[in-house]
Amino acid sequence: MASVTQFVEQRLKLKVNRDKSAVARPWQRKFLGYTFSWHRKARIRVAKASIKRFKGNLKALFRKGRGRNMGQFIEQDLNPVIRGWINYFRLSEFRGFAEELDQWLRRHLRCILWRQWKHRWRRFQMLMKLGLPEERAVRSAFNQRGPWFNAGASHMNQALPKRYFDQFGLISMLQTLRRFGPVLT
Repeated sequence: MASVTQFVEQRLKLKVNRDKSAVARPWQRKFLGYTFSWHRKARIRVAKASIKRFKGNLKALFRKGRGRNMGQFIEQDLNPVIRGWINYFRLSEFRGFAEELDQWLRRHLRCILWRQWKHRWRRFQMLMKLGLPEERAVRSAFNQRGPWFNAGASHMNQALPKRYFDQFGLISMLQTLRRFGPVLT
């Protein structure tokens, strides 16, 4: 690091920011939100810090969407953020992060719907309306578990599958990445 810093400052006449600069393996550093895999032939991937920051931004959006129409919330607030983020990280050669983010996002949307239904009888009616058998809808609506548990439970996944959110026009990050080109893993 010392020799590189000396070369850059003396020979190239550039100033080195010692807080941001380091000498390390490519997979240990991040650059513009990207990092690299540790394989022999390094591949580009999204840095974990970027994903964490993106989730934080989405959580703030989800707080705004609690009392709103799901279609308007997805179309006006959520899709532009997702579209911009995935377009920026489309160079990533891995797709696992997109699949996980899609699942996490749909779970948050299910959580919002569970909270909007508020009362047990309303939840029961909505689960029945969405095609759950009566016995399962009763057990699910009256299970006394929290919204986050129910959002990830199998009864909500059956009642509100991916195609339900596709009707509202929710952008799938995985499909967007596939559209941009070949994704390796």
